Amino acid sequence: MAAQFRSYVWDPALIVAQMVLLQAAYYSSLGLWLALLGALGRTAPSLQQVFSDEILGFSTPPGRLSMMAFVLNALTCALGLLYFIRRGKQCLDFTVTVHFFHLLACWIYNSHFPTTLTWWLVHIVCTALMAVIGEYLCMRIELKEIPLNSVPKSNV
Repeated sequence: MAAQFRSYVWDPALIVAQMVLLQAAYYSSLGLWLALLGALGRTAPSLQQVFSDEILGFSTPPGRLSMMAFVLNALTCALGLLYFIRRGKQCLDFTVTVHFFHLLACWIYNSHFPTTLTWWLVHIVCTALMAVIGEYLCMRIELKEIPLNSVPKSNV
């Protein structure tokens, strides 16, 4: 069989490794954003800010800082999609997978399914931001011109 342009071989080990890497990047960058914003707002970061559905809200400073951290984390993880996934077609898949695993982690941590409206709105917005910006960045790389001549032209 002849080689094809952009041939894609299904590699489950690579997909699982990318999921683990992106999930680790998600929680690492979220922790970093919570620590940085917490230092500015003089609040100590906690697991409640990451996993609790009741802390997100506009009425308290930790809730506002957590919402800002989640939005900034979506932008940071869009860069993670660019560096770790590198395929625009797979950005939505990996983004939804990361947020689905976060939903499961929140469910296990709180011992109940997240029910607050602000939690759902923040995570829907963050999922959309991460997917759209990640896909945009990956498509910019994929659409670069492919150089056909590697030898410079000579003036004869």
